[in-house]
Amino acid sequence: MNDYILEIEDLTKDFPGVRALERVSLKVKRGEIHSLCGENGAGKSTLMSVISGVYPKGDYEGKVIYKGKETHYHSVKDSEVEGLAIIHQELALSPYLPVYENIFLGHMQTKFGVIDWNKYISESKKYLDRVGLLEPPETIVSRLGVGKQQLVEIARALSKKVELLILDEPTSSLNDDESEKLLNLILEFKNQGITSVMISHKLNEVLKVADTVTVLRDGKSIASYDVRGDKLTEERIIRDMVGRDLIHRFPDRKSSPGETLLEIKNWSVYHPDYHSIKVVNDVSFYLRKGEILAFCGPMGAGRTELMMSIFGKSYGSKSEGEVYIRGKKVNLPTTRAAMDAGLGYISEDRKNLGLILIQDVKTNISNSNLKKLSKMGIVNSRREILEAEKYRKELNIRTPSVNQITKNLSGGNQQKVVVSRTLAVDPDIFIVDEPTRGIDVGAKTEIYNILNDMVGSGKSVIMVSSELPEALGMADRIYVMNEGRIKGMLLHDEATQEKIMHLALVG
Repeated sequence: MNDYILEIEDLTKDFPGVRALERVSLKVKRGEIHSLCGENGAGKSTLMSVISGVYPKGDYEGKVIYKGKETHYHSVKDSEVEGLAIIHQELALSPYLPVYENIFLGHMQTKFGVIDWNKYISESKKYLDRVGLLEPPETIVSRLGVGKQQLVEIARALSKKVELLILDEPTSSLNDDESEKLLNLILEFKNQGITSVMISHKLNEVLKVADTVTVLRDGKSIASYDVRGDKLTEERIIRDMVGRDLIHRFPDRKSSPGETLLEIKNWSVYHPDYHSIKVVNDVSFYLRKGEILAFCGPMGAGRTELMMSIFGKSYGSKSEGEVYIRGKKVNLPTTRAAMDAGLGYISEDRKNLGLILIQDVKTNISNSNLKKLSKMGIVNSRREILEAEKYRKELNIRTPSVNQITKNLSGGNQQKVVVSRTLAVDPDIFIVDEPTRGIDVGAKTEIYNILNDMVGSGKSVIMVSSELPEALGMADRIYVMNEGRIKGMLLHDEATQEKIMHLALVG
């Protein structure tokens, strides 16, 4: 039997105006965990889409050899039949169906046209046990957290008798505990003989679980390493990813915060569906001019809900409390009112809440600032292009043209488009929720430089982050939240990961 379950030979894939992959070659051994690393736009997700049949045979040049035979897939269904499953970064579950239906959706069998639902409820328990999910199979998926939904996706893959499991940024939306459980699950699959290919920007996780690491850069395969045999380090991976040493992951910044710019007093927010439940409970904090303020805490701590409710009451059935800007009490009943008051907001969910993916880059950038670019209700297309070009250059958005459809950009470049969109309205208070989720180390540094430049120009930043090193490296002060409350505040010089975790869990 061939030692390799998957072999890629000289794979090339083109999109209009862009070569996404160029003569990529790699081999994946049976039963190993193989990690794929590279900057956003390096071609990782495109490569996995080719392997799994998202892009059919004929759409690319080169060979994909799976279990010793060249593949000729015309759809994802073809690869699933052969035991190959892919779990994308954006989960593909049906939110209004129960867990067991999601697991077997698309491959349920009928008898005389009738589905035996009890059979599938019973069978689903077997797969839920394998992934360690204790929820009843009848639970509606939308009522589960992101971490549990990820497990449902994996259970679905297992139900298709998976032999090769591809995971695209599997822990990007998970907290530390959920990430740890998922990584342990992937290691358990290895013990069961399942091969995994994992795309990840979290290099500490890569080195923890991977047997082999392949690095892509600019659509080309740069090198493959035996993690243990080659004594692979994060620094070596980064050097291959970006083509240079990345010495300072968090750029230096002189901090000299000024007067209080924003103050929130006794702020409470009620659940949008269950109106008696407080999601944010009696929170008070302040933000100074020229300061980066971080909010940390576990998933479900209420950080995102707090920020959305402040920004024009975008979350919750009701909000209570007081908002002061420059010492003056204000009412911000809508997002437009919040923007007019000098607030800008970037959602953690850039694809659904931050961008219109089917529109081009220039339209996404200009959408928030049409008043400035139009006269008598007609958009000045020349000014719109000039504005978009300005941000394309300043933020180094890698796109052949501002007319490029936004969904064709990499995650890091999509994030820069979201940032451009908010910068275009020139906010004094910049709220960014998970600003670097799902983007590579090089793009992260570029985002950090943008935030530092904003603060250097006298503006202020509130940053919600689940990555504790990011908060420690960037913030002047850190508020720690859990269970809808602020558990404590730490200054930059005294903050450590241990203190943050202690405040979150103990208070």
